[in-house]
Amino acid sequence: MNFPVSESVARMQGSPTIRAMKEASKLREKGVEVIDLTVGEPDFPTPDFIKEYAIEGLQKGFTKYTPSEGLKIFTESVAEFFQSQFKAKVSPNQVAATCGGKQAIFNAICSLVNPGDEVLIPKPYWVTFPEIVNFCGAKNVFIETEATEFVITLDQIKAAVTDKTKLLILNSPNNPTGRVIPENEIIKIIEFCADRNIYVIADECYLFFVYPPSKVFTCAVLPEELRKFVCIAGSFSKTFSMTGWRIGFVIADESWIKAMTKLQSHSATHPTSFVQYACAKAMQASEIAMKEVEKMLAEYNRRRNFFIPKLQTIEQIKCNLPEGAFYALVDVREMLGKNGFRASEDVASFLLNEVHVAVTDGAGFGADGFLRLSYATSMENLQKAYEKIKEAFSKF
Repeated sequence: MNFPVSESVARMQGSPTIRAMKEASKLREKGVEVIDLTVGEPDFPTPDFIKEYAIEGLQKGFTKYTPSEGLKIFTESVAEFFQSQFKAKVSPNQVAATCGGKQAIFNAICSLVNPGDEVLIPKPYWVTFPEIVNFCGAKNVFIETEATEFVITLDQIKAAVTDKTKLLILNSPNNPTGRVIPENEIIKIIEFCADRNIYVIADECYLFFVYPPSKVFTCAVLPEELRKFVCIAGSFSKTFSMTGWRIGFVIADESWIKAMTKLQSHSATHPTSFVQYACAKAMQASEIAMKEVEKMLAEYNRRRNFFIPKLQTIEQIKCNLPEGAFYALVDVREMLGKNGFRASEDVASFLLNEVHVAVTDGAGFGADGFLRLSYATSMENLQKAYEKIKEAFSKF
């Protein structure tokens, strides 16, 4: 007998990024050397000083339950960090700890939307956004942004809003495009939404990975009357290369924080106690912490400036220079409809099986005809990947 999967879970699709990683792993198990450009995971180790704080937390006895919103030292440190970095006026009561940025967004959506509500999601989008909406029984309303080079605008949002619109999800810097929404456009968008009682989730998990001349912007600096409608989802996974530690946070109006905390109290309860402590101490040592971020950003910028121009020399594809994050969104539509390629999934499979370069199909991001390539890997791997992709595509 087939397992009777709940309707909520049955509506969801599995993660294409995880699927691509699994396919690459299968080849590795057979002894094949695979260059993996699928994962959105920094290849840097977690900074030593954060590891030392975690050990200190263990030694101090941070091994017990914490409040569902997180340790007091954690919520206070997030508020102080945003004050020191951005002069944002954030209260600890407007902060809650989460098990990574993904749970932050899950809690925010599930505590707000109901079946029948409409959620606006600009395309391309992070793969998990629409699946959480599906889980809640709400309706995804996707907004095409290719006409504005994948940067959402207020006019596009105005055209998509209906009387059922409950929530807009913004992601800047964006996964998978690496595009950054200009500060003035974000402010206009949130002013428009607040005026219509439309809530906004600002996914800022790549907040600090912005390449000059683009600038870092957080919605935490918005006036209080606008922030009542905004939930900021943050993560230590990318910022401090802590993906496996599963730690993130939300910043929102206190009433929204209470709703998310209630939900979390019946799911994960709270993130790991000594990890909360380590992150709190890291944020308190903000000068040291930001030097580590700057080192990573400089290296990502070096890789970006090497890898993207290389990809642009390959005739069969198109790729623009991203302003943030560490992804390249590669347009392979010229290859579709010939050589047996019906969709970008076929191109991704071809690269994996023929030249052993693992990339992620763009269809899961709402971008069929594109591939997402992560350059969060070594320069050596990027050089090899470029050579193999160029060799593979030269056959067509």
